[in-house]
Amino acid sequence: MAMPAISSGRRYTVAEVLAFPADGNRYEVVHGELLVTPAPRALHQCVAGQLYRRLGDYLDGLGWPATVWYSPADITWDDETAVQPDVFVVPPEDVSADWRTYKHLLLAVEVLSPSATLGVRVVKRRLYQAQRVGTYWIVDADRRLVEVWHPDDEAPEIVMDVLRWQVVPEAPVLEISLKDVFEVLPR
Repeated sequence: MAMPAISSGRRYTVAEVLAFPADGNRYEVVHGELLVTPAPRALHQCVAGQLYRRLGDYLDGLGWPATVWYSPADITWDDETAVQPDVFVVPPEDVSADWRTYKHLLLAVEVLSPSATLGVRVVKRRLYQAQRVGTYWIVDADRRLVEVWHPDDEAPEIVMDVLRWQVVPEAPVLEISLKDVFEVLPR
């Protein structure tokens, strides 16, 4: 599969990217740099769905309904940045009918696709760290592992068995068996 198209010199704004036609591609812009990836494959969607469901059950049980979301969703921090994390969690006070209020990502999840590795591992990771996203999971379904990043990390924690995450320090720890997530993948 081809690498994502990344602009070489021309800077884009969120307004320009939001005006692009709905052509099946995912358009994101990070500090004016355009990232274009094709529609995700079934494997990608299956993993994202599994994680979304488990996060939703956990958050609903804590009285945090409607705080886990999935793309497409345009998360913006300035006029030159709009990203679409595959799955993300925000605090209840950010939730509204307007994506522009979704500013404090407690968790962002990106499932790697062959065409989006550079954008996910480098460009978006740096952005999420700079924006102080609490936890960033880069899910590699082909290798059956997750890279776990936090804002000040210089290297990820590599998880191959059980993902652990807490929405707030006083909440119980969510444990997600990666074996269970990856076992249901289409072949």
